[in-house]
Amino acid sequence: MHDTNLLQLIIDDFAPAQQLLELLQTEAIALHGRDMRLLEDILAQKQALIILLEQHGRKRSAILASLNLPINRQGLEQLAAQSSIGDQLLAQSDVLTDLLAQCQSTNVSNGQSIMMQQAATATQLKILHGGDTPALYDARGSTSVLAKRGPLSQA
Repeated sequence: MHDTNLLQLIIDDFAPAQQLLELLQTEAIALHGRDMRLLEDILAQKQALIILLEQHGRKRSAILASLNLPINRQGLEQLAAQSSIGDQLLAQSDVLTDLLAQCQSTNVSNGQSIMMQQAATATQLKILHGGDTPALYDARGSTSVLAKRGPLSQA
């Protein structure tokens, strides 16, 4: 009984996990194009899917805990060893794990993209606000001494 419930919870997570992956891939494109409206829509949808996946994860953990099994892969393997649908349980769990790993990888990539864009924006703002002057070289190969320039907004 517990094994079939657990299997159903795993299978039920395929659709939201796939939707989350597709949203993360769309987010990567929106980040590149800096489409803020689309990014806001994606964020709301991502949050709803993540909440659903977390709820199902807690239910799966509760099932394993109710059987006094560890709430990890080892506990799932112990349950599968005692179940007639054990092979299917492990196979479907592996599929879900791979799908969630793809989501995590895409999310990390999107996070790196955000950090690069933040750094570029910070550099642009520094230039506009008259931050450090660039080090230039003169004909002798030494750095030239330039008078500190004011911000471009005061030019």
